Amino acid sequence: MWQELDIGTWIAGRRSDLDRVKGPVSEIIGRVRAEGDAALIDLTKRFDGIDLTEIAVSDEEREAAYDLVDAQLVESLVQAEAQISRFHELQRGRDLWLQEMEPGITLGVKTTPLSRVGAYVPGGRAAYPSTALMCTIPAMVAGVGEICCCTPPPVNPITLVALDIAGVDEVYRVGGAQAIAAMAIGTDTIPRVEKIVGPGNVFVTAAKMLLRDEAEIDFPAGPSEIAILADATANPVFIAADILAQAEHDPNAACVLVTTDAALADAVTEQVKRMAREAKRREIVEKALEHSGYIVVGDLDEGVETVNGVAPEHLSVQVADPLGILNRIRSAGSIFVGPYSAVACGDYASGTNHVLPTAGYASLYSGLDVNHFCRRSTVQVITREGLEAIGDVVETIADAEGLHAHAESVRVRRRR
Repeated sequence: MWQELDIGTWIAGRRSDLDRVKGPVSEIIGRVRAEGDAALIDLTKRFDGIDLTEIAVSDEEREAAYDLVDAQLVESLVQAEAQISRFHELQRGRDLWLQEMEPGITLGVKTTPLSRVGAYVPGGRAAYPSTALMCTIPAMVAGVGEICCCTPPPVNPITLVALDIAGVDEVYRVGGAQAIAAMAIGTDTIPRVEKIVGPGNVFVTAAKMLLRDEAEIDFPAGPSEIAILADATANPVFIAADILAQAEHDPNAACVLVTTDAALADAVTEQVKRMAREAKRREIVEKALEHSGYIVVGDLDEGVETVNGVAPEHLSVQVADPLGILNRIRSAGSIFVGPYSAVACGDYASGTNHVLPTAGYASLYSGLDVNHFCRRSTVQVITREGLEAIGDVVETIADAEGLHAHAESVRVRRRR
């Protein structure tokens, strides 16, 4: 538990589980495609041990959920919704912009929200109302017409309250790979969506990857992970606390400390082991720590390159000059700068989104934001004057490519 790591081996091991489950996930997708709602009911009985009588959550259930949730928690969710909405509003671009590039040639971009999206909110070991907010608020801000949510049964009332606060009125009690398949393919109860967002276990992630031809996805978002880049000035208690916070998510959560100071690594190890013994979710924490640990690097240059190679979901930078390091980070889902930027703040209330790529996919994808829920179309308005300005260029290149009808489509306009 919590050991010095061979970072190359550790990085390579993070994606191996997806290949392991692709076979069974493909079978689940095939059943949903063939049987629709009947497959959802049968698979829910098989995997969740629940006999579904209704797949859709009713308006009455959502209203009743408020009576089952502590008033202070409801108020906290309202405040979190406001913070998350405020930050995501800043990401909104113009619906349409046009710029005259030269006389007669005006170019621009038209942004159109998606019509219907699906959000997956995990359940099982814990309720995740924060994920309900994070998945749906950016879609609301973007102006998506219809937003549905799937979450495993029994649906926690806290999740229902969060979805109601976010403005989602279409909720289905189905989880796992079958939920992803239902949203991507469509059933009698769950109309298909254009895009699916949200984190989940390895089966959920594999289903999203296998169904990308049916519905766009955000990115692979699996078990939580954190990398911490620290020097001798860092506080080992703060570091250990952030490690435990991620480890308690899931037995497959991954945590790594990259430090220039061997003494700090030893101090963090001591604190991690102490906190793990006292953790309320000790069994989950200890399993996560079995494949987590630290690496000691020669200097911060090596440390930066190491965390860029890890491409972590969460990156905490706890060094003497964190802002000096920030511009050198190329691959991270969300970056937390300085000792007081607890990762948990981004999980709940700072306003940034906690739905982020994991398993090194932060080197390829950005975290969830408003842009995920929009299409962008380029626009061009060309007058006769503008056509004359670029006509020779178009004709010359088109003829060189042997696409003579392309060239003629310009020539015919210039002749008139």
